[in-house]
Amino acid sequence: MQRGKKALGTFFYILFVFLAAYLFVHYVGQRTKVIGSSMEPTLSDGDNLIVDKITYRFSEPKRYDIVVFPCQVDGTYFIKRIIGLPGETVQIDEEGVIFINGEELLESYGREVIKDPGLAAQDVVLGEDEYFVLGDNRNDSMDSRDAAVGNVKREDIIGRALLKIYPFSEAGWLTER
Repeated sequence: MQRGKKALGTFFYILFVFLAAYLFVHYVGQRTKVIGSSMEPTLSDGDNLIVDKITYRFSEPKRYDIVVFPCQVDGTYFIKRIIGLPGETVQIDEEGVIFINGEELLESYGREVIKDPGLAAQDVVLGEDEYFVLGDNRNDSMDSRDAAVGNVKREDIIGRALLKIYPFSEAGWLTER
């Protein structure tokens, strides 16, 4: 009798652990790996991150957040920085300067001059649920300037990159970068 209770207790403990892990990965956070150099110098190829999947259930994404979303072309996941918010107009001029609603965007994430404004050479008007995203490595990034990516819908954003966990020497919160 005691052995049966112990086995049942162990079963429920294991069930609880699997259920908690499932709920955490699907609704709270998950590990993801950066592939490519489009977010350098902030994120590099091979970096491992924790993606916060719960914050955007209670608040809206903000400018400069690093977000994860699926690519419409092949289903892989992209990691990019939000530059334009819903209802805004984004434009990149021939000198590579980003304008939001006609005002120059003063930011320091893209350290190089943008050589190809792509779709943003003309005004890009964002819908009520759309975001304009760019990689920090502006001249080596497939992002909202490319028709294959375009504006990112709110419902497609999986979460925000919160924490770099590997390589260990560079571990830290991404909100501080």
